[in-house]
This record gives sequence, C-alpha cells and structure tokens, in this order.
Amino acid sequence: MTMSNVAKKSKDANILMRIVKNQCFIPLAALLVLVIFNLIADPSFFGVVLEDNSAGYPVLKGFLITILDSGSELAILAIGMTLVTAASGGQDISVGAAVAIAGSVILRVVSGGDARPEALQSPVIVAFLVCVVVAMLFGAFNGILVAFFKIQPMIATLILYTAGRSVAAWINNNELPVISEPSFGYYGGFIPGIPIPTPFFIMIICVVIIALVLKFTNLRLYTEAVGINESSSRLNGLNPAFIKVMSFVILGVCVAVVGLIKVSRFSTINYSVIAKDIEMDAILAVALGGNALSGGKFNMVASIIGAYVIQFLSTTLYKFNVQSDSLPAYKAVVVIILVIVSAPTVKEWFSGLTKKLMKKEVA
Repeated sequence: MTMSNVAKKSKDANILMRIVKNQCFIPLAALLVLVIFNLIADPSFFGVVLEDNSAGYPVLKGFLITILDSGSELAILAIGMTLVTAASGGQDISVGAAVAIAGSVILRVVSGGDARPEALQSPVIVAFLVCVVVAMLFGAFNGILVAFFKIQPMIATLILYTAGRSVAAWINNNELPVISEPSFGYYGGFIPGIPIPTPFFIMIICVVIIALVLKFTNLRLYTEAVGINESSSRLNGLNPAFIKVMSFVILGVCVAVVGLIKVSRFSTINYSVIAKDIEMDAILAVALGGNALSGGKFNMVASIIGAYVIQFLSTTLYKFNVQSDSLPAYKAVVVIILVIVSAPTVKEWFSGLTKKLMKKEVA
C-alpha cells in the first residue's frame, strides 16, 4: 500500500471518529433509525396535506406536522432542563406541575376570574408577563432549595411536583375557565394565513434568544464550570449558588412559554392532565442529546434535536396504535439503552474497538 493511500485511509478514519464522537451523533442516529423504520413500515407516515381546519382556513396536517407542533413544546423545556442539569448535576421533575400553574395563572388573568368570559379581560401579553414572573419565582424557589440548602435537585423539586397541580386548581378556585376568544388560540394553534403551527415559531424565537445569550454572555462557561467542579469555580471568583438559581429561573421562563402554548391550544385547562409526564420527556431529551446527567458540559443543539426525536418516537407509537399507558415502557427501553451506551466501560470498549479497526484499515 502506498503512503498516499495510507494517509488517505487514516484521514478518512479520523473523519469518521470525529463524526461518531460528535455529541449530535446519537440523537441524529436515533432519528435516522425512526425514519427508516417508518419508511419501511408505512411510508404514508411522511405524508403532509393542506386542509381547512375548524376555523375554515388552510393548514398543514400530517404526522410530521404533529411532531413539529408537539415537539416544539418539549424543545423549549429541554433548553431550560439542559441548563439545570449542567449547573446542578440533577433534574427538575416539577416542570409538568409548574406548566399547570403557569397555564392556570394565564387563564386567571385573561378571564378575570370569570369561568366563561365573553371577551378577554386582560391582554394576553399582560397575562403572559404575570405568568413569567410567577414561574420564575417557583423556579427560584427550587433553585434556592438546591443551591443554598444543598438538597438534591430531584428531592427539592418533588415538593412542587406533589403540590403544583393542586396550586394550579386553587388559582382558579377549582374551576375550568374556557376562553371563547378565537385570537387566544393562535399561540397554541395556527395564525390565520400561516399553515405552520405557531408553537414552532415560538420555539425558533426561544432558540435564537438562548443562542444569543450563550454566545454573547458567559452563561455557558459559568454553568459548565459550576457543574464540573463547584469548589474550583468558587475559588475562581464565581458564585455557584447564584448560577444554580439562575438556571432554575431560566427553566421557569421556559415553563411559562409552554404554559401559554398549552392553555392556548385547548382554550381551557385540565389540571390533572395538562403536561402530564412532560418532565420525563424533557429529561430524556437532555440524555438523548448526550449531555451528562451528572452535570458539566452541555450541547444545547443536541438537546433540542433529542426533544424532537422523543416526539418522533411518541408519534410513531401512536401511529401504530400503542396505548398511551404503554408509552412509558417503550421510553424506558430508550433510557436503558442510553444509560448503557453512556457507561464508562462501554465508552472505553467502543473507543478501543474503533482504534483497532483504524489500525487494521491503515495496515
């Protein structure tokens, strides 16, 4: 074999190694598996049609649009969950209950306390801002328990997880407000004349904002530093407690956005069902993105891709008539695979195997 061929094969092997080691490789590979499966099982899964909705204007419909629509909620939550995981080395299991509180606050403000208002009693933007403040306060509450009282994140957020839906019901006196104003449904549905679901555009705005924040501030550096080694970050002049609280507050903002989408989608709320188990999907999206659940470095893009993969999986299972009660079992299989793949012994074995294959190729 000539030297040029050896160099070319070595270069190709290095490129392959870089691709495999890229953090986005696992979620993209999972997405590819799901795409191939659906192409083989039922190619109609990818069909998209333009049909009139109940309001009488044309919108895009199909399983891919459902993934785009519902996956956007999960992607928004994955943004905040990624920061919380990176900074605290734990996860917030209360986001589902917090979404219920956020949605209840929005309905309380726009309805003015009337369960069946004929018109909006307050502008939606005012209701949303009030919701953001409330969600940030609950996020700060969780963050303070974790940062100052040194409570493990899952235990700290178990308080809100347990009481949150009752608090949401209390906000509206256990009533289920119904908003009849059509414009209120735009945020969780479609804007007239635009056939793409509004939640997708809201997700794009959230992604752009967090991308700008990570690029032009030190949020990424500080969050990763605290997650990797809290003691060292403190010696370098950082305030780990503040950064941890800040990550929970940012997650609170994400919760508020999802709360708006959820109640806008149905123009009402069901306290026991809204955003049920969404916290597990958000955590799984972070894990599927290759982010260490013990904290430290993170890849926001990989988490967002992971969120859409989770929604792709859920939609695929629904397509094949899998009962909703059975979905956690299938997702548990994904968790098991991720845990095994992420295990240090598996990583060492895979790295050694790859090096051996590279040596054989070059030889």
